[in-house]
Amino acid sequence: MKPAAKVYTALIMLFLFAPIAILLVFSFNSAKSLSVMQGFSLYWYRELFRDAETLSTVRNTLILALAASAVSTVMGTAAAVGIFRLRSRALRAACDTVTNIPMINPDIITGISLMLMFVFVGRLFGAATSLNFWTMLIAHITFCLPYVILQVLPKLQQMDSSLPEAAMDLGCTPFRAFLKVEIPEIMPGIVTGAIMAFTLSLDDFVISYFTAGNGFQTLPIRIYNMTKKTVTPKMYALSTIIFFTILALLIMTNLIDTGPGVERRSRRTDDGAAAPAPEAPSGQRSRGHIAALIGAVLAVFIIGIIIVGRPKKPVLNVYNWGEYISDGSEDSFDAIQGFEDWYLENYGHEVELNYTTFASNEDMYAKISSGAVSYDVIVPSDYMVARMRSEGLLLPLDYENIPNAANIGESFRGLYYDPDDAYSVPYTFNFTGIIYDANQVDEADTGDWELLWNPKYRGRLLQFNNSRDAFGTAQFRLGLDVNSEDPASWRAALDALKQQQPLIKSYVMDEVYNMMESGEAAACVYYAGDYFIMADAQAPGVDLRFYAPEPTNYFVDAFCIPTCCQNKELAEAFINYMLEYEPAVANAEYICYGCPNRLVYEDETYADDMGEDAMAILYPGLDAFHERYEQTAFRNLPPDVLNMINSLWEELKIN
Repeated sequence: MKPAAKVYTALIMLFLFAPIAILLVFSFNSAKSLSVMQGFSLYWYRELFRDAETLSTVRNTLILALAASAVSTVMGTAAAVGIFRLRSRALRAACDTVTNIPMINPDIITGISLMLMFVFVGRLFGAATSLNFWTMLIAHITFCLPYVILQVLPKLQQMDSSLPEAAMDLGCTPFRAFLKVEIPEIMPGIVTGAIMAFTLSLDDFVISYFTAGNGFQTLPIRIYNMTKKTVTPKMYALSTIIFFTILALLIMTNLIDTGPGVERRSRRTDDGAAAPAPEAPSGQRSRGHIAALIGAVLAVFIIGIIIVGRPKKPVLNVYNWGEYISDGSEDSFDAIQGFEDWYLENYGHEVELNYTTFASNEDMYAKISSGAVSYDVIVPSDYMVARMRSEGLLLPLDYENIPNAANIGESFRGLYYDPDDAYSVPYTFNFTGIIYDANQVDEADTGDWELLWNPKYRGRLLQFNNSRDAFGTAQFRLGLDVNSEDPASWRAALDALKQQQPLIKSYVMDEVYNMMESGEAAACVYYAGDYFIMADAQAPGVDLRFYAPEPTNYFVDAFCIPTCCQNKELAEAFINYMLEYEPAVANAEYICYGCPNRLVYEDETYADDMGEDAMAILYPGLDAFHERYEQTAFRNLPPDVLNMINSLWEELKIN
């Protein structure tokens, strides 16, 4: 190989595997930072195996991939044989074209169309919920089938068509000839198709996201929903384990293929013609068939035990933000398991809690409003509570079943999104502020919104990568109403953001964690509670601090019960439990957002654990919270105003 070719190949390998190498290294990081290596440790591997929710999603992903690949391999092989035996070339070409459509079609179109079909069929038969494990399995089989057919068809075309005919001449039935002659000939294509189907199913996110029901979440969806806060190094550890497992399988496969006693697939005769490869010994083939049969039986048995054999007990389906409950990780209190234990102790029988997460209010709203899924408890933000309440998507609460609602502070009652507190109970509150590195930013430049427009920090400032929050920073700076319906107000904010644009390093959401923790940026605007997560993981030489300019946006996330709820009393019992002292304090400490529960913010132990500085940031003047909130909270604006905001945002990003 020429030197230039070697260099080119090395660069390609570096481009392909450098991200994986970084992932492997940081999975052993002793700190929480995803950008700065602070020492070698197996801590995140231990945390991974303590994270029951993540391990459950891994199990779900493997079950789904095994089931989808098994079914699609059988169906795809049968379909390939059927297409191959068609006598009409036009009909065969038409079948090939139709088969290729799911591969060419964008995943998002496939996902949405399948979801709509499942919803239609579910409503047709009066199902309480249209999406579940089986709909996701059907969706995965749908997009895996073409790849199996694509792998098997060429093997059928390469096969000597006289072989099955010869077998039938010797007394075989057509079916026996197919099993004994055709299947061994096309087996490489079948195996390749099965592997491709398994890999595609394992990796799929988009189609799974649209067809997933409650109680069954795959790993890609779990990771995506973590972006409410940040993807923790536990996912690095899991990815490392998956990588080395696949690597070991590949090495074993190559060793088997090239090991002693394995002959080449074909060889040449003296006259140069290709001679058929020698058949494997019958005993070896029998062992292979037996192993395949045992593997198939075990897979079906495991799937049956885990899916069909689930315990028959009341099920509560909770839909919450990602990383928004104390789940037992990092030695925290497991609020999910705690509820199941609490319910058994107080009500005398078991209950199962299916906990699923979403990444945005809009994602949650789309699922609930479509009728595709059924959840018992949801946790929308204030403006979404107002929208869902006005559209009749929420059930009124029976406070006789939620006596702990009395623990909610007076400042958090009667807020605009639910003036009579009839449909919601506040869970957390927070506000936006500015996080800055004191080693890069002069203290004299802090205190107001002007820091984000200061040319001294050109190229080192971060802005929100969502329209409402980004426009809000400009409107607060200009003294404009963040809920205005006047186009001139939004145009003025756009002009301010355009003036800011040359100073901005990047528009970010969850990327903000790595950039601030590593000192890559000098200042950003983000949510107050997330500052504590960044400060906890900051690299040496970085000194992160926080302040809240006045005015700034305040928001509340609240427990609600949607109209699709299947067990309202159980849902109210869960809300009541979450307002008790132990889970309320554990959740507040885990999330690092403000808690409207008096049992939390008046608790001395909680205050000591959080620290004086954190309490001063999270709970400044609670008596005035109601007034500040009503003045600065984002409202649900009319559709035409929202469309205008989106257009202005696109103009900014294109600019």
